[in-house]
Amino acid sequence: MTFDLDKLYGLLPSYVRVRDAEQGEPLKALLSIVAEQVAVLEDDLEQLYDDQFIETCAEWAVPYIGDLVGARGLFVFKGAAFSQRALVADTLSDRRSKGTAASLERLARNATQWDATVVEFFQRLATTQYMNHRRPDNLMMPDLRRWEQLEYIGTPFDRTARLFEARRIASNRGRYNIPNIGIFLWRLGAYPVTFAPAAAVGGHRYVFDALGKPTPLYARPEDDPFGVPEPITRRLLDADVSRYYGPGRSLAIRVNGGDIRASQVRCCNLDDAAANEWAQKPDALYVIDPVLGRLLVPNNLAANVKVRVTYQYGFSAAIGGGEYAREATLSTALAPVVPVQTPATIQAALDGLTAGGVAEVIDNEIYDETIAIHAPAGGEIELRAKDGSRPIVRLAGEALITGDGESSVTLNGLVIAGGALRVPAANNHLRVLRLRHCTVVPGTESALIVELPDCTVEIDSCITGGIRSIDGARVTIVNSLVDAGGEDRVAYAGLVGQDAGATLRVEEATVIGKVHTLLMELASNSIFLSRFGELDFWEAPVSAERLQEGCVRFSYVPPGSRVPRRYQCQPVNDSADAFVRPVLASRRHGDPAYGQLDARCPDVIRLGADDGAEMGAFHDLFQPQRVANLRARLDEYLRFGLEAGIFFAS
Repeated sequence: MTFDLDKLYGLLPSYVRVRDAEQGEPLKALLSIVAEQVAVLEDDLEQLYDDQFIETCAEWAVPYIGDLVGARGLFVFKGAAFSQRALVADTLSDRRSKGTAASLERLARNATQWDATVVEFFQRLATTQYMNHRRPDNLMMPDLRRWEQLEYIGTPFDRTARLFEARRIASNRGRYNIPNIGIFLWRLGAYPVTFAPAAAVGGHRYVFDALGKPTPLYARPEDDPFGVPEPITRRLLDADVSRYYGPGRSLAIRVNGGDIRASQVRCCNLDDAAANEWAQKPDALYVIDPVLGRLLVPNNLAANVKVRVTYQYGFSAAIGGGEYAREATLSTALAPVVPVQTPATIQAALDGLTAGGVAEVIDNEIYDETIAIHAPAGGEIELRAKDGSRPIVRLAGEALITGDGESSVTLNGLVIAGGALRVPAANNHLRVLRLRHCTVVPGTESALIVELPDCTVEIDSCITGGIRSIDGARVTIVNSLVDAGGEDRVAYAGLVGQDAGATLRVEEATVIGKVHTLLMELASNSIFLSRFGELDFWEAPVSAERLQEGCVRFSYVPPGSRVPRRYQCQPVNDSADAFVRPVLASRRHGDPAYGQLDARCPDVIRLGADDGAEMGAFHDLFQPQRVANLRARLDEYLRFGLEAGIFFAS
């Protein structure tokens, strides 16, 4: 709330205001301080009223309201991006309907903040049927003419009858038994890309991902038949194109500015039929392969058409460049804000920020240019994507980042490909470089090169390749994934690639590749996946020169590493490494499960952080706590005699 100072000052007698003006308005300055405190008090009173209701209360008040309604054992997720507000709000209604599949599903969604579905396995148990209780859909052998039933075999929506299993479902081993309830959770979400350029790969062939990566296309929960973020299969898209395709849906195609109708779209298998050809060659139709993320346009179209696509991709969290909300990370104090939109260039906007400010890209285009950023003395330049946008900067060379004394540069929300970011030493006095929610395409050993001493680099919520840095600089990596393209490649080192890099601080991060630093100031809740390669001259897969300083805590560090004092790290000794080594579901950038810990990963890694969460880049998802939050409530909401198992559908 804002308090009207002029109105308050106007209530004073005129002779007082005249005398106050003659003395330099000290009374008005005092009233302005009083007005600020009154506004703070009024805002606090309004918030106190809002804190009485679960829908409007502050986050700190959620557990207290939970105590009032008897929502027992609420977990407090410090710093989490999700809330237990819905769990508290639905406590009473869940108790009234406890024991039903609908209430259990709502409980699972509220407790974990993931999409969920509940399966009553006793409904899918193959039994000899009683004639007075016939179940015509419960057949021992599936009908091979009904593709819908066959499509869902092995998924949570599999309705094929199974034989009795004696193993307990609580241990996630047995499923089909009379008392068994299965709760399936979707850890991967569907993230949108809206009318971005499709990557041309020759002829009339395109890939949905602008960088040309094979990416499975996902359905929005609103478009999926079961309301969950699932990859679109060829069968489902072929059977009902209009469910997934069209304005406001999961998929859309725009050619030369015109929208393509659903009647013009077909689904086919576009797997490689030959070295340079795909199997199908349409004459007047647009063909989509949702499994491979490929697109064929009609042969009668010109070769230089502009193809824009809307699609959803699967991923674990909101890190790297994306259209997800990141407004809280954008600088609001910087001015001016110069919008950038094709055909304008990013470099032209940067050149105009002689006194600092923001160059904000407001579309989802590809910018083929090699940028150079120079921040003025004492100022800051931020190059960012507008909240809700995902532009791609495709470099033809290295992007140079420089500045005058005490200056800083921030990159936010960008996907950077084709070249490295370099902070040169010559004629450069840059103080701070920040990367937030950026993807500097991983798989390379030198995505970021820091040649300038006394420069601090902050990497937060990013996916990047390897880093090279000079002694005297300082690099901080938080909630990020650094991928050099292999465990035996160099993820962090000095400028030569063998020497020690700058002082390093790593928190809640996953590093794939070897690490050599002068000083590991801190490594916490992190995973270092490193190993020697053939004819390797490195002394250790992860090494620090100064072992008397720094600390490594609650992290996985491979055997043979030379790091400072360890605390609660894995493995406890070299012989235990075979049993505790982290297992990633995927290491290929573009896969939905890229960088995510596999379900087979040992518990000392999945629960090994200092707060009981998982080690690595996805620590802040608090996945173990979400599952524990659900398990703690199942006994209260299950009917007597039933037993539940929790399974990850993704």
